[in-house]
Amino acid sequence: MIPREMMRRIQRIQIHTSHVVDDLLAGQWHSAFKGRGIEFEEVRPYQVGDDVRTIDWNVTARAGEPFVKLFREERELSVMLLVDLSASQDFGTHFQTKRELITELGATLAFSAIRNNDKVGLSLFTDQIEKAIPPRKGKKHVLRLIRELLYCQPMGRGTHLKAALDHLHRTASQRTVVFLISDFQDNGFEKTLRVTRRKHDVIPIMVNDQREWELPNVGLLRLRDPESGSMVTIDTGSRRHRDAFQKMQTLEAEKREAIFRRLKMDPIRLATGEDYVEPLKRFFHRREAGR
Repeated sequence: MIPREMMRRIQRIQIHTSHVVDDLLAGQWHSAFKGRGIEFEEVRPYQVGDDVRTIDWNVTARAGEPFVKLFREERELSVMLLVDLSASQDFGTHFQTKRELITELGATLAFSAIRNNDKVGLSLFTDQIEKAIPPRKGKKHVLRLIRELLYCQPMGRGTHLKAALDHLHRTASQRTVVFLISDFQDNGFEKTLRVTRRKHDVIPIMVNDQREWELPNVGLLRLRDPESGSMVTIDTGSRRHRDAFQKMQTLEAEKREAIFRRLKMDPIRLATGEDYVEPLKRFFHRREAGR
């Protein structure tokens, strides 16, 4: 039985994200993501305004009047949320941690998928695969995914994107819409991501916090890398030290952006304490326009 407080927390996320889906994203999801193809449905007499390219000339010749072929989209998609639960996701300085933001985002994407009759699954990873739930439909299934996003206690602390993508290759037999949600504090994943992109529709979602880019002026500050455990002391009262930190972080970000440019990928960028709905809407608009 699920503890009462856990159930209340899941229900709060469900109510909030369901409103987002109802008000903003349901129709855009359908427009942004194609089905797996189209299949023949029927022929019917030609009507004014029909595309002449759909005329079935064989039936037209037999009937002595024009008939057109009708097709319908195979709409059902398989969606996977690949979610980074490394120790750096517990960081946050704007009223929420990165993991809390990821949970709301994951719930929104999952409810959007099932609202459009698509299947959705979840793969949680650190430097290993922590939990893998195959794509299924239904509200009860999504509530299970939210519970795992909230309460899964990972064994690992680091980030291994390549391992997460390799696991997807082994388990996803059909083309899948993949939301890869991480702060991407990792290296050596470009080749695997390129291979994954050829088979699946991969959307990187980068989740960050402002203080990962910019240090406050608070004097001596002792920092610990949550993934490696290494410690460093920085004099944030020194403008030179603050600028050096920001430059180092900017260089790392530019490396990641260069990977996405080379792979012609369109990442969604989110930050703690900020609205995640508008970046999603802009992404869906770009996808729809690209179609």
